[in-house]
Amino acid sequence: MSNLSEPTFMAPSIKIGWLRLLQVILDAFLVGLAFACSYLIRFDGHPSNSFIAQLFTLAVPIVLAKIIICWSFGVYRRLWRYTGLTEVMELGLSLLIASSILLAIRLLGLLNIYGQQLSLGIILIDCGLSFLLLVSPRILRRLQTEHKQRRHWRQPVRRRALLIGAGDAGQLVLRELNQRPDLGVDVVGMLDDDPEKMRKRIGPLTVFGTTHDLARLVETLFIDQVIIAMPSAPASEIRRIVDVCREVEVETRILPGLFELINGRVSVSQLRDVSLEDLLGREPVKLDTASIAGYLENKCVLVTGAGGSIGSELCRQIVRYQPRRLVLLGKGENSIFSIYQELQGRPEPVEFLPVIADIRDENRLENIFKELRPDVVFHAAAHKHVPLMEANVCEAVTNNIFGTQVIAQLSSRYGVNTFILVSSDKAVNPTSVMGASKRIAELIVQDLALKSKTKYVAVRFGNVLASRGSVVPIWRQQIANGGPVTVTHPEATRYFMLIPEAVQLILQAATLGAGGEIFVLDMGSPVKILDLANDLIKFSGLRPGQDIQIEFTGLRPGEKLYEELLTASEALSKTSYEKILVGKPDPLESGLLKQSLEQLHEYSQIGNEIAIRSCLNNAIGSNLLVGNKS
Repeated sequence: MSNLSEPTFMAPSIKIGWLRLLQVILDAFLVGLAFACSYLIRFDGHPSNSFIAQLFTLAVPIVLAKIIICWSFGVYRRLWRYTGLTEVMELGLSLLIASSILLAIRLLGLLNIYGQQLSLGIILIDCGLSFLLLVSPRILRRLQTEHKQRRHWRQPVRRRALLIGAGDAGQLVLRELNQRPDLGVDVVGMLDDDPEKMRKRIGPLTVFGTTHDLARLVETLFIDQVIIAMPSAPASEIRRIVDVCREVEVETRILPGLFELINGRVSVSQLRDVSLEDLLGREPVKLDTASIAGYLENKCVLVTGAGGSIGSELCRQIVRYQPRRLVLLGKGENSIFSIYQELQGRPEPVEFLPVIADIRDENRLENIFKELRPDVVFHAAAHKHVPLMEANVCEAVTNNIFGTQVIAQLSSRYGVNTFILVSSDKAVNPTSVMGASKRIAELIVQDLALKSKTKYVAVRFGNVLASRGSVVPIWRQQIANGGPVTVTHPEATRYFMLIPEAVQLILQAATLGAGGEIFVLDMGSPVKILDLANDLIKFSGLRPGQDIQIEFTGLRPGEKLYEELLTASEALSKTSYEKILVGKPDPLESGLLKQSLEQLHEYSQIGNEIAIRSCLNNAIGSNLLVGNKS
């Protein structure tokens, strides 16, 4: 039985093939006309019989040579309606090379036809005329297209797009693009790796092939833009598609990922450039929303560090579970004001209460707990910048350790149901003050879990991509300044996770365990910092090592070459959620912890950084350089 969709599948290719053939025929005629006119101009309209014979002898090979050179430069991969500066430059360069070759042959004396050498003036005139005659119809076609497509001159020129993904997400994109003609995008076909969809019609469009046909179809269908509509595709697949698009020099746009769509911050019509987040994206998190709602719905929830990268995302996602009140606690007034303003626009019936306070101010915090009586506390406030904390040891200790102690003890005193500490992979075998302070914070929470009715848990994970103060925003600024991009070490690796994914797993981890556990988020495979830098440079449309140099600066004080998520003595067990693991805690004996905290408090009050480092080493067996001071 014949496939009825086959003619439909082939029709656009046949049509474009005819367009290309007509381009070649018209260009050949115009090149021949330019060559003939160059004789008339050179001899004031009266060339001799020998030059006329020369004209007819050379016309065909010169026309063929120019058409072949134009073809090799990709001139006929372009539709005239989209002619721009790039197309004009391609055409001009190909004609210039053709004329240069002709000039070289003439200077070698190889163009003696009927006793006459080809005039140098004819070669120069022919080059200029050929350019003018070939460019003119292309520009006229572009002007005609713009005039036809625009009601006024400010509307965008329309672009031919190829949609990758013929599933539900692809249908959403098509539907909204059809409703938004002002975006100037015409989807001419689709690609999908599902063999059952091959060469089938989906709505008005044909599935032309798989993603492996992308490079060929971009050329044959004159594609200006590729739209990736696969929100759940693995990062490796997105990377492969993006690499192909770079090779064929076509613009790439992507449908917002699942995390963005779920959070309601982006609609599917808001296609954006492919980002590092897309290349690091992983399988979507499957949440038990009922269990999360069970401890958040209609409760008073307090988030410390609510203006930070993790804290603000926690607030955004907590709102979806409709707590009675959400307390946004932070020290920085601008960041708290920003997240407060954002949340005020949300439709959920939640009371938002912005609170400016320092987590080290016990009297201020006690008044807050006494008045608001929070049911759940997410403690995300912390100093996290490793080199800065190496230079500000006392600040790291008082904020990360004693600030945590204040919040955690008040949670027990005022009957908080669940306390969640946002920890870090740098707490594992710490070589930095920041990491050691986070490990002490974990020990404080573990100790309280043995004495209190409050359920205390800690959630440990690695770096979150593009958080404030992280390396990605710094690199973007360095690229904007022309480079170089600074990388600490060519072999340095880090665990990376997207902020929304990390927060989803924090919310889920809080439903697990009885208290005292340290939950470890599955960070996937570590990523080379150098690879990340190269990707970011490429996303900026530049070439690593050519347009933007990469400079290695060496590891900074407190930094590791490789990060860890567990100590050697911590066992790792699975939970009911595949991306959340639970580590067997290594608590510190309560008396020793109390003694260490007293010493750290004393040393931090007098600013004895060397003694603080020594005390941290003794308390947790860390490897801090006692004399290290930046």
